[in-house]
Amino acid sequence: MEIVRANKRHILQYADAFADLMHATGPATYDYQFDGRELFDQTVHLSWRTPGTLFAYDGTTLALDGEKLVGIEVGFHGPEFAERKKALGALWPEIIEAGHVTSEQLALIAERTYQCSYLNAAIPKSVYYIHALAVDETYRGKGIGAKLVQNAIANGRRAGLRALHLDVLSDNPAVDFYRTLGFQCLVESTAPIPLQHGIPMEMRMAIDFQM
Repeated sequence: MEIVRANKRHILQYADAFADLMHATGPATYDYQFDGRELFDQTVHLSWRTPGTLFAYDGTTLALDGEKLVGIEVGFHGPEFAERKKALGALWPEIIEAGHVTSEQLALIAERTYQCSYLNAAIPKSVYYIHALAVDETYRGKGIGAKLVQNAIANGRRAGLRALHLDVLSDNPAVDFYRTLGFQCLVESTAPIPLQHGIPMEMRMAIDFQM
């Protein structure tokens, strides 16, 4: 098993597997925000190859079993989250031009993304933020997720940051996994309209490097 930083060589090779793993981190939320899987995949594929965007390869660490992608960790210095999320907006003209989305669909996505944004607590400037962590279901229980988290912690420490933060839906089995690694829940958030559409409480979990 190899833990490596994603680079341009990986873009074409792992685009589909990356989208599958990313979707698995929060299917209820992503399906609600993007009104299904199709537009989610198109957005992630385009973002994956565009540096500086939310799902880009340049913020991703890969777990590889030979040539097979079996896990991902997408993370960065906390303030980058807002910057990368905003940068997604520059991708929409290409998606619209390709005929993949109508103006009505785009308005719906914007509205639902705004509703869901309240699920995420503020990200301090002094933390490393894991936006996504996922392991292929056939490889779970082999310590791959723990290795990806340990690598993220090492990245945060090298950058002189004080903690690692992540958000996870309360119905995700990963909640117990994070607790076994020493994460503590700092915030529990719900948003009324998303909750009515099946999106459960979100938990901000953290490890403080200074403890």
